[in-house]
Parts: sequence; structure tokens; C-alpha cells
Amino acid sequence: MSGTNSPEAVKKLLENMQSDLRALSLECKKKFPPVKEAAESGIIKVKTIAARNTEILAALKENSSEVVQPFLMGCGTKEPKITQLCLAAIQRLMSHEVVSETAAGNIINMLWQLMENSLEELKLLQTVLVLLTTNTVVHDEALSKAIVLCFRLHFTKDNITNNTAAATVRQVVTVVFERMVAEDERHRDIIEQPVLVQANSNRRSVSTLKPCAKDAYMLFQDLCQLVNADAPYWLVGMTEMTRTFGLELLESVLNDFPQVFLQHQEFSFLLKERVCPLVIKLFSPNIKFRQGSNSSSSPAPVEKPYFPICMRLLRVVSVLIKQFYSLLVTECEIFLSLLVKFLDADKPQWLRAVAVESIHRLCVQPQLLRSFCQSYDMKQHSTKVFRDIVNALGSFIQSLFLVPPTGNPATANQAGNNNAGGTVSAPANSGMLGIGGGVTLLPAFEYRGTWIPILTITVQGSAKATYLEMLDKVEPPTIPEGYAMSVAFHCLLDLVRGITSMIEGELGEIETECQTTSEAASSPTQSSEQPELQSTSDQMDKERDEAATENILKAELTMAALCGRLGLVTSRDAFITAVCKGSLPPHYALTVLNATTAATLSNKSYSIQGQNVMMISPSSESHQQVVAVGQPLAVQPQGTVMLTSKNIQCMRTLLNLAHCHGAVLGTSWQLVLATLQHLVWILGLKPSSGGALKPGRAVEGPSTVLTTAVMTDLPVISNILSRLFESSQYLDDVSLHHLINALCSLSLEAMDMAYGNNKEPSLFAVAKLLETGLVNMHRIEILWRPLTGHLLEVCQHPNSRMREWGAEALTSLIKAGLTFNHEPPLSQNQRLQLLLLNPLKEMSSINHPDIRLKQLECVLQILQSQGDSLGPGWPLVLGVMGAIRNDQGESLIRTAFQCLQLVVTDFLPTMPCTCLQIVVDVAGSFGLHNQELNISLTSIGLLWNISDYFFQRGETIEKELNKEEAAQQKQAEEKGVVLNRPFHPAPPFDCLWLCLYAKLGELCVDPRPAVRKSAGQTLFSTIGAHGTLLQHSTWHTVIWKVLFHLLDRVRESSTTADKEKIESGGGNILIHHSRDTAEKQWAETWVLTLAGVARIFNTRRYLLQPLGDFSRAWDVLLDHIQSAALSKNNEVSLAALKSFQEILQIVSPVRDSDKPETPPAVNVPVPVLIGSISGPGLNRPFVRTDSIGERLGKYSSSEPPIVTDELEDLNLWWAAWNTWYKIGSESTKPPITFDKLTFIPSQPFLTALIQIFPALYQHIKSGFNMDDLQKLGVILHSAVSVPISSDASPFILPSYTEAVLTSLQEAVLTALDVLQKAICVGPENMQIMYPAIFDQLLAFVEFSCKPPQYGQLETKHIANAKYNQIQLFAPAEWVALNYVPFAERSLEVVVDLYQKTACHKAVVNEKVLQNIIKTLRVPLSLKYSCPSESTWKLAVSSLLKVLSIGLPVARQHASSGKFDSMWPELASTFEDFLFTKSIPPDNLSIQEFQRNESIDVEVVQLISTEILPYANFIPKEFVGQIMTMLNKGSIHSQSSSFTEAEIDIRLREEFSKMCFETLLQFSFSNKVTTPQEGYISRMALSVLLKRSQDVLHRYIEDERLSGKCPLPRQQVTEIIFVLKAVSTLIDSLKKTQPENVDGNTWAQVIALYPTLVECITCSSSEVCSALKEALVPFKDFMQPPASKVQNGES
Repeated sequence: MSGTNSPEAVKKLLENMQSDLRALSLECKKKFPPVKEAAESGIIKVKTIAARNTEILAALKENSSEVVQPFLMGCGTKEPKITQLCLAAIQRLMSHEVVSETAAGNIINMLWQLMENSLEELKLLQTVLVLLTTNTVVHDEALSKAIVLCFRLHFTKDNITNNTAAATVRQVVTVVFERMVAEDERHRDIIEQPVLVQANSNRRSVSTLKPCAKDAYMLFQDLCQLVNADAPYWLVGMTEMTRTFGLELLESVLNDFPQVFLQHQEFSFLLKERVCPLVIKLFSPNIKFRQGSNSSSSPAPVEKPYFPICMRLLRVVSVLIKQFYSLLVTECEIFLSLLVKFLDADKPQWLRAVAVESIHRLCVQPQLLRSFCQSYDMKQHSTKVFRDIVNALGSFIQSLFLVPPTGNPATANQAGNNNAGGTVSAPANSGMLGIGGGVTLLPAFEYRGTWIPILTITVQGSAKATYLEMLDKVEPPTIPEGYAMSVAFHCLLDLVRGITSMIEGELGEIETECQTTSEAASSPTQSSEQPELQSTSDQMDKERDEAATENILKAELTMAALCGRLGLVTSRDAFITAVCKGSLPPHYALTVLNATTAATLSNKSYSIQGQNVMMISPSSESHQQVVAVGQPLAVQPQGTVMLTSKNIQCMRTLLNLAHCHGAVLGTSWQLVLATLQHLVWILGLKPSSGGALKPGRAVEGPSTVLTTAVMTDLPVISNILSRLFESSQYLDDVSLHHLINALCSLSLEAMDMAYGNNKEPSLFAVAKLLETGLVNMHRIEILWRPLTGHLLEVCQHPNSRMREWGAEALTSLIKAGLTFNHEPPLSQNQRLQLLLLNPLKEMSSINHPDIRLKQLECVLQILQSQGDSLGPGWPLVLGVMGAIRNDQGESLIRTAFQCLQLVVTDFLPTMPCTCLQIVVDVAGSFGLHNQELNISLTSIGLLWNISDYFFQRGETIEKELNKEEAAQQKQAEEKGVVLNRPFHPAPPFDCLWLCLYAKLGELCVDPRPAVRKSAGQTLFSTIGAHGTLLQHSTWHTVIWKVLFHLLDRVRESSTTADKEKIESGGGNILIHHSRDTAEKQWAETWVLTLAGVARIFNTRRYLLQPLGDFSRAWDVLLDHIQSAALSKNNEVSLAALKSFQEILQIVSPVRDSDKPETPPAVNVPVPVLIGSISGPGLNRPFVRTDSIGERLGKYSSSEPPIVTDELEDLNLWWAAWNTWYKIGSESTKPPITFDKLTFIPSQPFLTALIQIFPALYQHIKSGFNMDDLQKLGVILHSAVSVPISSDASPFILPSYTEAVLTSLQEAVLTALDVLQKAICVGPENMQIMYPAIFDQLLAFVEFSCKPPQYGQLETKHIANAKYNQIQLFAPAEWVALNYVPFAERSLEVVVDLYQKTACHKAVVNEKVLQNIIKTLRVPLSLKYSCPSESTWKLAVSSLLKVLSIGLPVARQHASSGKFDSMWPELASTFEDFLFTKSIPPDNLSIQEFQRNESIDVEVVQLISTEILPYANFIPKEFVGQIMTMLNKGSIHSQSSSFTEAEIDIRLREEFSKMCFETLLQFSFSNKVTTPQEGYISRMALSVLLKRSQDVLHRYIEDERLSGKCPLPRQQVTEIIFVLKAVSTLIDSLKKTQPENVDGNTWAQVIALYPTLVECITCSSSEVCSALKEALVPFKDFMQPPASKVQNGES
């Protein structure tokens, strides 16, 4: 009021006062003279004051009673005009504070009168107001009077007055309290000792209060009295009062001046003792009242709730709770309980609405909420007020959707309110299918056609009530639909926000505070979560509006996050479940939510008991926008499901929740992820590489429909999904584990669903596991095991799509893990590397080929990208390749093999040497796979490459392996175990080689011939090429464990192989007939193997022989050769002999000068070794300075490389001889029975066998004795006797007409030749072998006429036959050879040999000559019957040669009798030959005949020259036999008549002549030794002559008889022969000395003459010419007769 104190203002005031007084006096001049006078005196008074005082205002105030008096009197006139003027003047004074206390009292009294007269009521009120507000002069009684005045004016008939009065009362009440506040401010500095409030109701206990305070106290006390309908103590003069107004005043005081009550105990006392009981009392009708209850249910009629009072009471309660909570803890508890009760469904709508508004007012005050929890819910025996509030809100919202049934409505509420036992009962959660009563709430706001809108009420966080402000309404208003719902909804949202802000604030400080705070913080959440969740989730189910939904979702999200942070698992899950439900279509049967919630919330009963709600079909949800239609994710999807925009909204919230609060989700991840999985499925998002989900179409999801709205959202959602999992890298380890576990269990569920059907499975979990793994690579160790463990299970799933993704995820993780930049890098963290690779190995135990393919592709990629840095991971990687089994399909094997090829070509140098053995094993295992031949063959090639690598890097590998070995050895010793590795104790590098050899060895007995062949060649090449690298001692292992082991297995397989014919080699490949049975194919392997081993023995003998058990090895090898040679397979047996030959050609290391077979390296001094060495098989130069030089060095000195003692060497050769003998005797022994399949050794085999002998003999000749010769003979004989199969014969004998020896026969003769040459130069004692050789040869000679028998086999003999005839007429399987050339050659050999050895003692003693003759006798006697003509001719010539040498020897030894038996043999031989029984062939030409005859003549000549002259040395009988023979040759008088058979004899004129001559010469040339001999010859002659005579006579006779007819040819021939014989005889007789011829003989000759003459008449010219020749010699008998002869006849 500073403005009123300025001089101008004062001056103006004075002027105004004076003018007012003047005006007053004017007005009252006529009617009211006293007043006029008073006015005038007043003017003077004022002037006087103004003049006298400087402090005019103070002076005015002192004299105010007098100054005011005129105006008071003016008012007393009750004239309106005057009254108004006076009141105005008084107001002016008051406003200038120039009214004293007394004056004020007077003014009030005057105003009271005016009031009682109902004059100028509004002005009165104005005046009172000015009076009270200007300063504090009015107090105590005056004040009370002024206030009563206002109250009285409030109850007039005039509405305007009433309202103005009401306003004034309010203002006045405020003023009273403001004064008190001001007073307190003034006295604040003076610290009073507060006097304890006496706990009694004496209203005079206010003595302690200051004046203003006392006024306020009295006022407030009376207000309480009035509202309570009691008489006031202080406001004397009140006539009437309304409760509504009283309550409003109370409320405003409480609301505006809380500090008064909080600071002054007296006031606090009033609150407790007066206000609270009052409120509770006034509430009673509302509490008792129930809508719709029958009067019968309660005996007294219940007062109906009255809206104005009720509403005001609630306002008061709101204020009480809000402002004085700390004072009125107990009372507030009651109030809050009342508020909760007012929400019950049976209270009137308006009551519920205002109650909700009141609650809303509380909800916006977090601190208040917090105090509730601390005061009630957290105290042990207190009501759980906060929980009840939230519960009540929930029930309230639900009840708005339920029409109470006609039954007893109490049941539902009791469920909500009556249990103080700690378990919360709240109405059913919608969508809880089948839990509790199985009642499902409606998923819509729409209910029986009603549509409940949501009203926009307030900005969040402020409670602007509507109905609590309706102070003017008396009747309860009608409440628009959805209002209460909206308020309740906001209550919840505010509750959530309140709790959140409060707790988050506290969580910030929690570190410093003690545990109670956290309890305080968690408690409100704990008690509120359940019902709150309940109501929010319901609300959401019914929500249609996006913004509102958004709010609800935010609330739920916040609560969930809070619960998570506070570790309230159940609550957190419940909130999350609610959001999850919202995300899914209505009625979507998501078991995970039900199941989880059922499990976690099992102690809460969820049901609206006795309530039945009909479900609305989706079609009636007319107001909701459907944005997507998809397939539900279920085992049997039925129909489709629809997603609305709300679902999508919820989904985004869910994503948000997971994204921002992932760390506190813990086990709830499961709910969140399950829901997301379903949504992703319905929206048809499919995983793409790296695990991100992209919109894709399901194969079976033609029913999926997406609106454009959602289509644009999909990439966003998919993006958020990915981001969600990317953000897992910021979670702490524990939360991450929760996430992984949730994904795993989700995946397990998906796996269960995918069992037993081939539908598209849900791959959400697998894809997300992959994504999570990829972003957490930096700490992969902590999640690797659960992650990969689960993915491995997925990989084993029967559903192909499922396991394909499992494998995809697993392999991507492994690859990512290996390429990731770990700290420290993998190369230094071997444990991690092995951990990462381990699942790759585990995948090997899965049988699905598609998984294995993925695994191998992964390996391939790892090799291509990380191959150089795998280090200790190599065994794992190689193990994966090696784990591929035979039955796993071609493509798998192919891929695995690709990996292996890559390893062998690129990575051998980078891997640890200890892994090389694994590489060898793996390569070997591929060789054994029988799916794809090419792979097997290529893998053998790889083994060869590997061996090359070993060879080139031998030195480094050896060093590294030795180092490793030493380390392992040390470890083993520390542990006290024996180091166990294959081929121990060979050095490790050698072991590597041995492993390689062993692998190749296994491949050599593979079932497939091509593999065996390739492996065999490789094995022997490697041993050949690189064997020199091995330590000397290792060779022992090579021989015994590798080579002989292999031979054993091959031998076994070959002998048991199947003989069935293989039709074709798969596809259209034709198999050559030589390979068309398994047996034949194995034969090839056997051949290869044996040859290989033999070659090694041959080339490496210098290494093997010093090994110690070489002779045992030699025996084993020979045994193998023997069994191969005796196998019933030509190929094998022949090859065995070749190997035999090979090992026999080893030059025995005699002296340095002659050891061509030892490797050149041996002769080179060591230092030069660095140069290029090309030992046998080492066809590439190699540079080495390591142990090979030293090894060879052992042998390279001036001494011979190996000084084996001769004895040992001999033993080896004799072992070889024994083997040879066994092979020979076994193979050539004829089988006992024959059939088509009988095995007969082939010619090449036999040839080879025999050809071995000469070489072998060179080594054993020193000890070769008769027994051995005998054995040899048997074999040679048997070998030659073996027939050939008819189809092979053309190749062995070019044609049968040529006399050619087969190679076998050549070999046999060569063998004998070698022997005889050896004997020839050998010592004397060897010469006794000659006869045996002769025997052997002679046996062969016999073959010319009598081919040998081969067992019981029938053979076709072919001597002169032509080849084609054989083809036509020889069905026989076997053909005996043409032995003639062989026999003839043998014969020549015999002759040769005999020429050389005829005089040898042994030859003489053993009757060799006799044997020769005896043998020759056969062909000679057969003569023309011989198979070949050449035979007997050769035999004759040979006989002549032999005799020409042998006979002199025989004569020499005549006395010894050694040849006695020979002579008769010789005699019979001559006899058989010269007078053979065989007939010459018809086609024999004259020339041939003459040639043959000349041979006969030669024989006779031999007799005449070599035998007869030496008759004295020759046995008599023999000479006699010869004579008889000659006689026979000369006379042919064996038969009385000439027969056909004798024609040839008859024709041998030269022969006869020769015989004659010889006979005559022998008979007559020398003195007849015995009369008998002479007699023999004479006798013979006379017989001959007599016979001639007879023939001639008969001829003449026949000729005469036959007339013109010619005689038969033979008769003519006969006569011709006789004539010739006669002439021959005469010739012979002439040549003989006359004294040797008997006279009688001559007489007989001459007697023939007449007969001859008679023949002259014959007609045949031939006979004539012969006759002529016969007659001519007779001229010698024509002599003049002797004197004593009378006539010429006798």
C-alpha cells in the first residue's frame, strides 16, 4: 500500500473524505438532519487533523472512530443511496488503513445491522472483504462476527448474493489463515519451546497460540463443528449451514495451508480428532450402500449416497492423504481402503468415477506411493494398501467389461478384496487359455454392440479431475461411456511412471544406501506388479487406439525392465507375458506363454469365478485393422491367423524391451523369443546368411498375405530383430547365458515340432543363435560350448531343412571364429583354436550326408582361408576328412577328398610334422573307399606325392620329429607310462615311412583290382626310390611287417578268390577274358606283389643281408615263390618263376672286382655323396648330407661291401635249389584224375622253370651229386611230358610240318648241356654222372616213337598231321607235342656226347653203348612206322656213328665181358632194321626207295668192315646171327610163294647183292673156321637156286596157258626178281675164290640154263630184258669141254 502513503495520495484522501462528507450532508439535509450535522462536523474534524499533524494517516487512524461515525450513521438511515455512499467512503478509509480496532468493531456492528435488514448485501460483502484483507485490525470476536455475517449472507434468497457470499467466505477463510502464516513468518526467528498438545478436547487449549493463530484455530474448529451439524464455539450467530459448503471450506484450508497443520500441534490435533472422524462418519452411507440390493437384505433402510457430499468428502480425503499422510498414517489407511471399496462394481457409476479420479490424484505422486508401501505394504501386519489399490483398479477395469450376472454379485468382489492373506486374487487374465476357470476375456472393446471409447483426459502425470470439480451439481451427473475406463487407464500409466521414476532414482543411489532402500524400492513393485500387469494387459487386449496402446506398452515395458533390475523374476515374466500376448493374434494358442505363466504364477489364481464370457469371432472385430495373415506355427496348422496393427505395435515394443533391457531379462528371454519366433513365422521371415531374418515365403504358406503397410515394416522389423541380437554383445556374461539358454530351449521346442514331418520348421532360434554367436565372437569362449552343443543336436534332426540350418549355423560360427581377430591371436591361444574346431570334429558322428557335406565344405573353406595357420588344429581337421565312411555317398567322399588333395598339394609344409602320419592315414582311408574308383586311385597318387615330400624334406621332418619324440618320451617318463606308438622302436621318421608303407600295403589287398595294382606299383616304387633313407635296422620291419605281411595277405586272398565269371565291369566296360574272374584279378596282384618283393630283395640285398635273419627271410620269400609257382594259375606261377629268376641272378658278392649288381654308391667315397646318386630305383638326384651317407659309408671301404661267409651263401642257394625242386616236382606231377578244369602247367611256365636251373646250378655245382641229378632228371622228364592245351598249340608250334623244338625242349637240353659241360671240366668224381645223363637223353630219344604219357590224360598225338586236321578232328582238350624234333636233337646230343666219352670208365662200366643201341632199336625196328621218317634215318646214321666209335672200345674190352650183353642187342637191332615188318608208304618214289636201299647197304657195309673182319674178338653166336641175316638178305627164300609183303624185299636188288657179296666173301674168303659155317652158306645157296628153278618153271607154265592175256603184275615182278637174283648169284660166285665154291653149287647154277632159255618166248618186255641179263653171265661157262667129259649134259 505504499501508494496510499505518498503525500499526493494523502492529499487526495483528505479531499475525497471531505467531498464524501459533503455529499453525505447534502443527501441527508432534508430527511436526516443528525447525519448532516455529523457530516459537517466531520469535515471540520478532518481539516483539523490535516492541519495539525504531519503524520496525517496516523492521526486519522487515532481519530478514526470519530471520522467514521458520520458514515456509520449514514448507513443507519437504511436509505440505499446514502448507504452506498457511506460504504464506499468506509471502504476508502479502510483501504488506506486508517481504521482503528474500535472503529472496525463499530463498522462490523453496523454492517451486521445492515445484513439483518437485508440491505446492500453485495456492498456489505465487499466492505467486509476490504476490512479483513487490508490489515489485521479485525480479530477475535469482531472477526468471528464478520465471518458469521458472510455466512449469513450466503443463505439469502438471492442467488447472486449467495454466490458472492460464498466466494467471500472462502476468501475470508483464506485471509484468516494467511494472517496466521504471516504471523508465523514474523515470529520465525523467536524459537519457541513447542508446548505439547494436550490430548483432550478442551477447545480452550489454544492459550499458547498467538492472536492470528488463535483466530484460525477457532475458525477451523467451528468449521468442523458445523459440518458435523454441531453448534459452533466461536462463530456465534450462525443460523444455518450446509455440509457441502463446509466440506469445500475444509478442503480449501487443508489444501492451501498444509504447513499450518504440520507445524502446530494444536492444529494437528484438530485434524486427528475432528476432521478424520468427521470424514469417516460422513462416508458411512456410501460404504453401506449397495446398488440393487434388496431391502430385505438389510433390516434398516440405508441412506443413499449423496453425490455432492460424497464428492467433496473424496476431495477432502485426497487432500488429507496428499498433504498430511505423515500425520495421519492410520487414518489414511482407512481412507485408502474406503477409496478402494468405492470402486466396487455394486457402487453407483458416479461414485466409482469420482473414486477413480481420487485414486488418479494419488497415482501421479510417486513419493506418496512410495510412502504407502513403506507404511503399509512393507509392515508385517498392516493392510497391503498399495496392492489393494492396484488390485482394485484392475478389478474396476475388468468390471467395466462385465455385465454383472443376476446371481449374487458379491462373489467377484470378495475375490478381489477379502483376502488379506498375502496371495493376490485378481480377475482372469485374458488369453489364459484354460487356466483357472478356463474363461477367456474378450479381446475387444466391443461388447454386445457397445463400443467403449477412450477419452483423452489429461496430460500424463497430472490429475485433472472432472467430477471432483462439479461442485455445483447436486444430482449425480451421467458419466459418458469409457470415462471411468480412461481414468483408470491413466491411473495405471501414472502408477507405472511413478514407480519407475522413483525406483530409478533410488537405484542410482543404491550403492551408497543400505539394503532397506532397495526393499523400499522393490516393495511397491512387488505388491503392484501382479494386479497392475493384469489390468494393463487386459486393457491392451481391448485397446484399439495406437497412441493409447503405445502408452500401455510403454508402461508394461517399463515395469518389466524394473522388475528385471530388481530381480523380481515372477513379476518380470508376468509383464513380459502380457506384452507377448499382445503381439500375437487373439486366441493364439501359444503354449509357451501359458505354460510358462502357469509355472511361474502357479500360486496365483486367475479366474473370474462364475463369470461366463462369450468369445467373439474374428469377423466381428470390425473396427480393427488387419495387417497380415499368416500360418500359425503349430504341429498341425489349422487355417490362418491374422495379425493386426496392434500386434505389430506390440511386437516392436517387445523388440524394444529386449533391445534396451536385455540385461535384466534373464529367464524371460524365453518368453520374448518364443513370441518373436511366432511372429516371425506368421510374417514369413526366413533366415538368410549370417542368421539375419529376411522376408521370404514359406513353401507351404500360400495363405500368407501381407498388406503393403506391413510390407514396408518388415525390413524394419527384420532389422530391429538383427540389431536386437547384435546388441547382445553389450550384455554381461550372465545375461548372455540367459539369452543363449532361451534360444536353445526355443530351438529344442522347434525341433520337437519338426519331428515326424517334413514341413518347414521354424528356424528362428537357430538363426538367432548364429547371429548371437557372430556378434559375441570377442568372448566366444564363454558361450561356445552351450552354443555349439545345441547346434550339434540340431544337426542330427531328421527334418532336412532344420538340420541344414543347424549345420549352416555351426559351420558359419566356426569359420567366423577362426577368422576373427582374437586377443591374443589364435596362433598364441591354441586352446581356443582347438575349442573352436572341436564341434567340426563332433559333426563327424552325425550320419546325415547333407550335414557332412556342409562340414566338409566348411573344412575346405577353412583350408582355403586359414590353412597356413591351423597349427595344432590340424589333427582335428584331418580327422574330419578321415571320418568319412564308405557308405556315405559319392559326393561326400568327393568333397572330403578335395580337402585332402588341397592339404597334400598346399599345406604339408605348414603343418606340424606330427600330423603327417595322420595325413598318411587319411589318404590311405580314401584309397580304401569303394564308392569311386578314381578317388581311390588318386589317393594312391597322393600317397606317392606325400612320400616325395618326405623324401625332399626328410632332414627337417626328421629333426622336428626327433624333438617331438624326445618331449613325448620325457612326458611319458614323468607319468610313468610307456610311450606307445606304431612301429616302436624305429626312429620316428622311419615310423612315418613305415606308416606310409603299411597304408599302401593295406591298399594292395583292396577288393578292387585297379586299386591293388596302383597301390602295389606305388608301394614298390616308394620303397625302391626312397628306401635308402631308412635306418638300417628299420629294414627289418619293412621286410617282415610290410612286405611279408602283404605277401601273406595277397596269397590268402588269391587262393580263396572267387572263380565265378564277372560279366562286365559296371556300365559298358568290357573285361578282357584274362581278367574276367576275381581269381584272375587277384592273380595279377599276386604277380605284382611277388615281383616287387623279389626286386627289393635283389636290389637291396647289400642292406638286407647284414640284418641277421636274412636267411630266414630268404626262406620265407622262397616259400612265397613256391606257393605262387604252384598256384593253379598260369599267370601267377609264371610270374613266380620270373621272380625266382630275379633273386637268383643276384651275383654272389665274391670279391670287389666282380660285383656289378651292388649300387654304384657303394664304390663312391662318402664325401662325394652330396652329388647325384642314382641307385637302383633312385631315378632323381637328391642332395643329402645326413645319415644315408653314413649308412652307405658302412659298406664303402676297400673291403667287399658285404663279407658274408661262403657257407651262409651256399645255404641260401641250396634253399633255392630245394624250392626249385619242390616247384618242379609238384608242378609237373600229373594229376590223378582229369576233367575239364584240371590244371596243367603251361609251356612258358615249364620253360621258365627249367631255364632257372642253369643259373641256379652255377651256385650249387660244388655240392651237386647223383641224387640231385636224379631229382633233376625226374623233373626234366616230367616237364617234357606235359601236354599243351589245344588252343595254345598253334602258338607253341608254328606248324607241325616243321621240325622245330619248343622253348621248353630247348631249355631241357640246355640244362643237360650245362650239366655235361660242368662234368666235363669237373673233378673225376663227377664223371660218374655221365651214364645218368645218357639215360636221360636216351629217355628223350624214345619219345620219337613213343610220346610220353602224362598221367591218365588222353592226348592227341600229332606227328605228320596237318594243323587244320587237328582243328577238325581233335576234340581232345590236350595235344601231345611233336616230340620228334626233340628226340632227334637229343639223339644228336647223345651221339656227340658219346663221341667224347665213349672211353670213360663210367660210360664203359654202365653199358652206355648197349643202352644207346637198345634205344635206337625202337625207331629202327619201326622204320616206316615211325611217326617221322627222319627219325629212323637219324637213328641209323647215329647208330653207325656210335658203332664206329663204340665197337673198337667194345673189342678192346672184349675180355672183361663188359660188352657181352651188347652183342645180342646189336644183332637183333640189325635184324629188326634190315628186315623190318613195316610197309613203306604207297607214295614212296623210286628215288626215295633207292635212297633207303642205300642206307640198308651202308649197314651191311658196316657189318662187312667193322664186324666180320674181327670175328675172332666177337662172340660166336653173334657172328652166326650176322651170317644168317646176310643169308636172308641175299636169298629171300622165307616163303614158298611170293606175297605182297615181300615186294619191297624183292625190289632191294642192291641190298641183296651186297648181302650176297658179303656173305660169299665172308663164307669163302677165308678158311672156313668151322665146318658148320661153310655148311650154312652152302646150304643157303642151294636153297636159293632150287627156288629160282621152281619159279621159272611155274612162270613158263602160266605163260603158256594164259594165251593172249597178260599175266598178273605181281607174277611178272616175281619172275623178274628171280632172274635178277640168278644174275647176281652168278656174279658173286665168280668174284669168290674158286676153292671156296662147292662144286655142287656150280652144277645147280648150270642146271638153270635150259629153264632160262625156255623163258625166251614170254611176251613181257620187262621179263625179256631181265632174262637177257640173266643169260649173259652164262658165257663164262662156255668152254671147250674137258677131255674126260663125253657130252654136255649131266
